[in-house]
Amino acid sequence: MDATVTSLESRTRRTAAPADATAEYHALLQRLSEASVDKHFQAFKDIPWDSPEFAVDPDDTCFVLGEVDEIGAHPWYQSLPLERQIEIGRYRYAQVAKVGLQFEQLLIAGVMNHLVWARNGDPAFRYAMHEVTEETHHIQMFQEGVNRLGADAAGAPAYFKVLFPVLSSAGAWWPALFFTGILAGEEPIDHLQKSIMRHGGSHPMVDRIMQIHIAEEARHISFAHEWLKHELPKMGPIQRTAFAALFPVVMRVLCDVIMVPSRQARRDMGIPRSVAREIWWSSEPSGRLLREMFGDVRMLADELAIRGPVMKRLWRLMGIDGRPSRFRAEPSRLSA
Repeated sequence: MDATVTSLESRTRRTAAPADATAEYHALLQRLSEASVDKHFQAFKDIPWDSPEFAVDPDDTCFVLGEVDEIGAHPWYQSLPLERQIEIGRYRYAQVAKVGLQFEQLLIAGVMNHLVWARNGDPAFRYAMHEVTEETHHIQMFQEGVNRLGADAAGAPAYFKVLFPVLSSAGAWWPALFFTGILAGEEPIDHLQKSIMRHGGSHPMVDRIMQIHIAEEARHISFAHEWLKHELPKMGPIQRTAFAALFPVVMRVLCDVIMVPSRQARRDMGIPRSVAREIWWSSEPSGRLLREMFGDVRMLADELAIRGPVMKRLWRLMGIDGRPSRFRAEPSRLSA
């Protein structure tokens, strides 16, 4: 009888665990939704665009890139005259913001494709719509910042814009891969912005944009992490293996869209090809920066159990392997 009781208790635990996990997931979605209601920002209400301190002076040394930016860390940039460093710095901030807002547009399109299939009562629907609302304001503040910086930033590469409809459709046909792609864009820019702010920031307008983005992006990244942890156990073994293989590839490819200026942007900034190759990502310092941007992602992959010995070879091939973060947003050695 004891064996029978033990067997029943074991089966009860196995069936209760998913229910408990679902309850925790729904409770998290409720907290995230309430946080979005209690603390949110509006692009043209919470940024004093016309404040004198937010005015952009083309000669302001605030725009000189520091060593936490991969361009600013390169000897080529550091050897340039001050006026060129400022000019490139203004363009760099505008370029990152332009690509960032294009990624936010992709997120909104993909989330809409995903939510059209949502069932009534799904708590993820409410939070996802809060996130879409916040991303709309991010797009507006990024574009306003680009306009005021006075640099005609090229934005994402042409192929990204051409593939935009296909990429956004993944929100419907493979949402797990779509949310992975969103993280591939969100994590690197979040890492860069936090590093800049930890080192004293930049221009007051740029700093305010980054402060708002960092604050709200923390919720968005948390949602993507928890959504993947909740949904991945539903995959079959073949789909899960395919997802595990594609995960680091998507991370690296879309990270480059965010972090590596397009060919046109590099021409606009006057970055020589040989220098560009060193900055992205052939030199040891740049390779280390690339790896350190993905500490939180490696932590997530380990929690999802998709970074085993075989898959780690693919992570190394993509140049993004390393130790996982011990906790979310752990400062890296370069940005601490």
